[in-house]
Amino acid sequence: MLVENCFPADTRVRNEAVTLASNGFKVTVLALRAPGEAARDSVNGVTVYRIPRLTLFEKLPDAKPTGIRKIVNKIRVVVGYLAEYAYFTAACLSMSVYISFKEGFDIVHSHNPPDTLVVVAAFHKLFGKKSVFDHHDLSAELYLSRYKRHTESLVTRGLRLFEWLSVRVADVVIATNESYRGIDISRNGAEPHRIFIVRNGPDLKRVRLVEPDQALRSKGATILGYVGAMNPQDGVDHLLVALAHLVHDLKRTDFYCVLIGSGDSLEALRTQAKELGIAEYVLFTGFISDDDMVRYLSTSEVCLDPNPSSPLNDVSTWIKVMEYMALGKPIVSFDLKETRTSAGDAALYVPPNDELQFAHAVARLMDDPALRSRMGEYGRARVQTDLGWHVTSLNLLRAYDFLFGRVTKPEADQAKVA
Repeated sequence: MLVENCFPADTRVRNEAVTLASNGFKVTVLALRAPGEAARDSVNGVTVYRIPRLTLFEKLPDAKPTGIRKIVNKIRVVVGYLAEYAYFTAACLSMSVYISFKEGFDIVHSHNPPDTLVVVAAFHKLFGKKSVFDHHDLSAELYLSRYKRHTESLVTRGLRLFEWLSVRVADVVIATNESYRGIDISRNGAEPHRIFIVRNGPDLKRVRLVEPDQALRSKGATILGYVGAMNPQDGVDHLLVALAHLVHDLKRTDFYCVLIGSGDSLEALRTQAKELGIAEYVLFTGFISDDDMVRYLSTSEVCLDPNPSSPLNDVSTWIKVMEYMALGKPIVSFDLKETRTSAGDAALYVPPNDELQFAHAVARLMDDPALRSRMGEYGRARVQTDLGWHVTSLNLLRAYDFLFGRVTKPEADQAKVA
């Protein structure tokens, strides 16, 4: 497995790797190395080789671009990503050749982004290896959403080319939902029978209710919770504006919001909270352990998904939504297609990107414990029967059965759990 992220911190990759290892596969992951992590490790039966991170430039969007600054910032972004993707891809190629001679393997399983990992898969296919493309993100849409672009460019065309190559080289494509599956068929020409939907589902052994955090409980207020990445496309800036509406327009100060996670925008978000006058009502935890995360979310009474409408977010599935549901927490979310598909009646939906209406929905749940309970129970039941990893992982195993010729009608099989 190849993933340009940390392992086991990447929840989806960890779930997939451990599931395969526990079902008789020998799994080796090539991942990024975080500070303090070993270069070689073993995690729940999965062998991990870690590659040092390379960062040339900070690649945040320029908040107030001028003519020259806009050009320079765009160059830094493009050069930074090109260099980092080329470096990681080259490192994976060299490490995979080493592992091929040292241990041997049959499959290259690439998690995107970057889609340049198709180079590694294509190289090993020359020697009879099989290829799996695990389609996490639509790279062109991710670029458009992160940098708030509205027109096609050489960058988006290049990203779509590598996406097309990744899909066409793969023997099996794994999609996170029906929207991604449709795109892989219509845009990338994938044969439908080669695509398996493996939804982001929480591992109920890991995400479970625990004793509340007493420090949070002592706040004497309604605890709101958010967990996830904090990058420009993730909408935490929209969430802070909504909380400001809650305080300044709705005159509600009887809440405390814990924001769990890290990302490129973390420091800017802390500054934004101060500028909005809500710093005393929020806690940014940064990256924390799974145990701490579960404890904080167990304490929360309302959970939040502020992903704004964008070319990426409209068709993406968020693991945090299912984690909230697994814990029986009601959700407030912008009304996005795949979020509604996942959460159903476990969420209150507001018009996309409308922070004031988001604040009103939060206030409604703060004031209605019975509604919170009904929504939470619905979400918990849906995860236990349909959306938990114990269910969604079945399609991962079916994909591998198909890869080895053990399944001849994959669409009929996977429809039962998609």
